[in-house]
Amino acid sequence: MDGNNGLFRVVRGNEIVRIIASDAVDTGWEHASVSIENAQRCPTWEEMCFVKDLFWDKEETVVQFHPPESEYVNYHPYCLHLWRCPQFSYPLPDSILVGPKGVTA
Repeated sequence: MDGNNGLFRVVRGNEIVRIIASDAVDTGWEHASVSIENAQRCPTWEEMCFVKDLFWDKEETVVQFHPPESEYVNYHPYCLHLWRCPQFSYPLPDSILVGPKGVTA
């Protein structure tokens, strides 16, 4: 491990969340690959939020990309990725396009 770079195994409830993280020093991108050890499924939204909060501040925007199909890479079928470019401020849609704040279904 070197700063936020390395392989991390974090216990969360009954699961072990496996994270491979790197910062922006060489690539310009901060990145975390997230999978659940010994599980045949992708991480849930809650698990991805947990990892986001481990590596980034709560008020930083971190994204999951859906690139053009011609750019797909599926090296591990149950792994999802979080990305942040520190030199770029992501535009965000107005939250009302998702729903009213403070209201849950």
